[in-house]
Amino acid sequence: MNVVQFDRIEDRHLGRALSLQASQQPDATFIMFGEAHYSFAEVNQRVNELAAGLRELGLDKGDRVAFFMGSAPEVIFLALATNKLGGVWIPINGDYKGSWLSETINRSRPHILVTDSEHADRVGQVVADLEVAHLVAFGDAPGLPSAIPFGSLYRKGAAEPDLAGQSYGDTSAVLWTSGTTGRSKGVMQSHNVWFNAVETGDAQFGTRPGDVIYSVLPMYNSAAWVTSILRALIVGIPLAVDPVFSVSHFWERVDYYGATQSFTVGAMHMFLWNAAEKPDDGQHSLRKLMAVPIPPDIAGPFSKRFNLELMPQGLGQSECMQLVITAPGQPLPPPGSCGLPSPKLDARLVDDAGKDVPEGEAGELWVRPREPFAIFNGYFDDPEATRNAFEGEWYKTGDMLRKKADGYYYFADRKKDAVRLKGRNISTFEVEMVARRHPAIADCAAFGVPSEILDSETELKLNYILKPGKTLPPEELAQFINDNAPYFFVPRYLEQVEALPYTPTNKVQKFKLREAGITQGTWDAQKAGFKAER
Repeated sequence: MNVVQFDRIEDRHLGRALSLQASQQPDATFIMFGEAHYSFAEVNQRVNELAAGLRELGLDKGDRVAFFMGSAPEVIFLALATNKLGGVWIPINGDYKGSWLSETINRSRPHILVTDSEHADRVGQVVADLEVAHLVAFGDAPGLPSAIPFGSLYRKGAAEPDLAGQSYGDTSAVLWTSGTTGRSKGVMQSHNVWFNAVETGDAQFGTRPGDVIYSVLPMYNSAAWVTSILRALIVGIPLAVDPVFSVSHFWERVDYYGATQSFTVGAMHMFLWNAAEKPDDGQHSLRKLMAVPIPPDIAGPFSKRFNLELMPQGLGQSECMQLVITAPGQPLPPPGSCGLPSPKLDARLVDDAGKDVPEGEAGELWVRPREPFAIFNGYFDDPEATRNAFEGEWYKTGDMLRKKADGYYYFADRKKDAVRLKGRNISTFEVEMVARRHPAIADCAAFGVPSEILDSETELKLNYILKPGKTLPPEELAQFINDNAPYFFVPRYLEQVEALPYTPTNKVQKFKLREAGITQGTWDAQKAGFKAER
């Protein structure tokens, strides 16, 4: 491990990183996927052969490859092959369907779309609406008869692509985020951002020879790449991948791979915590776990019960993966703190007028990079959104924090209008857009109410007004949303109301809805037995 140093700017490129690992530790294991194991040299050759096939399909520097797939080694091969050609990879959320899926794909403007047998039916339902030059299928896809078989793209014995002209600041990926006050935005991520995030995160894990990363995060999620996939690539240690998270088999799979490090998000670790205790809960190979977020009062008992070290919490987002962190060499932050701003950033906490707030008062976090390509490259095809995200050199994060007398930063709230549930930021704006498509809906407002599982997360609620003379049972509205959007857009709570609290400028005062919360008139999908279909 760590045989490759990335001090030279020209080496801070994901395709170059794979080539260097393959040349300096060719036989070392890179990826484990069940019984399938791949060394760095094997992965590099597969990536080169796949890159040759992609080039024959016309992929060139700056062109985009979108993938709508489950987690598998081939997704990693595809992303790195795209980068070796100077292209850009774009993950599409595996839960998307219908118009939401087709619109996201078309907004990505991909030259090539790759799907797999698990997702091919959904692509088939919208294929007539897609604007892509080439459609590729990994595995059986009877509903896509014109799709190119993924395996046919490999060109046996292909040489290394020429990386000349490619830079550490080039966009390597576009990551679609949840919309907040508007539609979703595509975050353009440079190669260098991944390297910065990996280096700081790995220093927290204190990686040593023999360490193995275990990942069960979906590969459309940027967390899977920065905490696991690209960390294994850049640091040079094995990555073990399972397609899904299983509470009942998590520890068994950890031991199967001999994994020593892992990362969980949302309520994943709380499900592990809430599982029935066993005498051997602490007998496994895992040494360190980054569980984000975890309640401070649970952290200590969790560490003791499962006999592992929990990594310190931090704060990041797709636009800036490392906002507030515990940097290498720093003491652990106080309970409840996110840490200190990244040393690669200048930071301010400001009020709505852009003025610095006093110590202890909540303000929006603004950051300014101290070096090139320390944060995102802007929003894809959206210069207006990019301009609106900045005030001069300062990026406005939309997150509210407090800086206390101890100098540490503490998360206060989200200024952005989003709901955090099961590790996802769900745009209330986008949920409302789907609900308003129903012909009976006059207006609606989506917002978050406290989760019963985790204090830091929220359940989704939608209050809606009907058009005169219309009726709409909550079950019907829930099914309509499920049919036209990802399953996690379906609110757990629905309530028909006569009016919504508007401001004089006709904006809904959602703080009043949050204060009212759950009422006697609220329909609860969970209690009603309604189950949203993926």
